Amino acid sequence: MKLNWLFLTLLKSGHAPKAPGTVGTLVSLPFGVVILMFFGSQTLFMLSILITLIAIKAIDKHEASCETHDDSRIVIDELVGMWIALAIAPGIVFTMGDLGNFDNGIAIQIVMSFIFFRIYDIKKPSLIGRIDRETKGGWGVMGDDILAGFAAGITTALVWQLILESGLIG
Repeated sequence: MKLNWLFLTLLKSGHAPKAPGTVGTLVSLPFGVVILMFFGSQTLFMLSILITLIAIKAIDKHEASCETHDDSRIVIDELVGMWIALAIAPGIVFTMGDLGNFDNGIAIQIVMSFIFFRIYDIKKPSLIGRIDRETKGGWGVMGDDILAGFAAGITTALVWQLILESGLIG
């Protein structure tokens, strides 16, 4: 159970006294960026799917033992949502040397992905909120963050295209 709890709380980042979801998202961000840097967006997306499947089973097991749905300390869902957003954002393909190069927009897109993901995850608009309220178990915990990640990635892509077309960057 201890290893399962480390996984679900993302190395105990979910134990943060304030905003454990934001802390979990911040912890997941550098891991996602490193995976993008060395392995690409497809690998990051596939790892998100794999972690989702493992997390659903682990969350179901945890909820059966403690009878609490969506424990706020569980933040593995934030990792999955953040990684999906990063994998979808259009221009986040880079190497180590590109990270400090602000002309290509990588850092801006990473920040936008983070901000949009947190907005969708906290506000839970439309179907995101419905899944959060109505779906129980591991799918309920993971589902809203998966959708928030897709929404954040798509929003980042749209905003980034608007920035490029406006001539502000590039």
